[in-house]
Parts: sequence; structure tokens; C-alpha cells
Amino acid sequence: MSSHHPAVDQGHIQSLIDRHIELPGALLPILHAIQDECGHVPDDAVPLIARSLNLSRAEVHGVITFYHHFRSHAPGRHVVQVCRAEACQAVGAVALEAHAKKCLGIDFHETTADGAVTLEAAYCLGNCALGPSLRVGDDIVGRVTAERFDELVADLRAEVTA
Repeated sequence: MSSHHPAVDQGHIQSLIDRHIELPGALLPILHAIQDECGHVPDDAVPLIARSLNLSRAEVHGVITFYHHFRSHAPGRHVVQVCRAEACQAVGAVALEAHAKKCLGIDFHETTADGAVTLEAAYCLGNCALGPSLRVGDDIVGRVTAERFDELVADLRAEVTA
């Protein structure tokens, strides 16, 4: 599943830490920088972060697991976020969420067995008038029906095999 992500280079992780260590509340900027570069915060980055910030590994791990934005494992080739904000819920996001989980055979924060799609929740994508909405990578898609969701997933999987 993680074969499409390069191996974690400890020296590179340390350089990301060093670049952000002087910032106030450096832990969050460091975690963001690592995830932006690696797609996730690898387990073997935790001791480096802890040592650099004079924190325990448990403290660093606790922050990673508290914020749903951070991933401990490499995501699928495509990340699909379902908006769970009230405006989208009022126009069918709950049913869309159930359909997405059933269609993909996974829950939030999980990746399909083929490594194609990671499903995540989002809390307002800023597309309230066109709900229910999804974010697929960096693209926002509005008025998503179950049928449209299936088409999007088929297109994502086709990109992988093309």
C-alpha cells in the first residue's frame, strides 16, 4: 500500500525539524512539514521530533493522534474527503458518507485494499451552497450523489491503472 511513497530519509526528516524548530509551538509546524513532504508522519519520525523538542514520544504521538489531519500511515494514491458540516448534512451528506464507506469497504481514516483511495472526513469545505461536497485531492466537487461518487471513484481507479 505504501510502495508509491519513497522510504523515509532520517536526515531529511531532521532537516524539516531543524527548519521549523525555532517557531513558537514548533510541534505542529514540524508535523505539517513532515506530512506535506512524506504524505504522513512516519512512526520513525516520532523519536526524532521528541528528541529535538525535548518531549516524550508519547506526547508527540498524542498530538498526531489527536488531530485527525495527521496520518501515521501513507495515504492511498487519492484522498477523498466527505464534508460533514451541518450545511452538507442538511442536503444528504449523511447518506453520501454511508454510501462512500459501503462502496469503498472502509471507514474514515482507512485506505482501500488496492491502495487507491483513502477516505477522510472534512468539516466544511467552503462549498455550502452546493452540498453535499467532497474534496478529491485539491479539487472540490459539489452536489455529489451516490451515482456521482461511484463515477468519481471509478475515474480515480482508472487513473491508477492507465
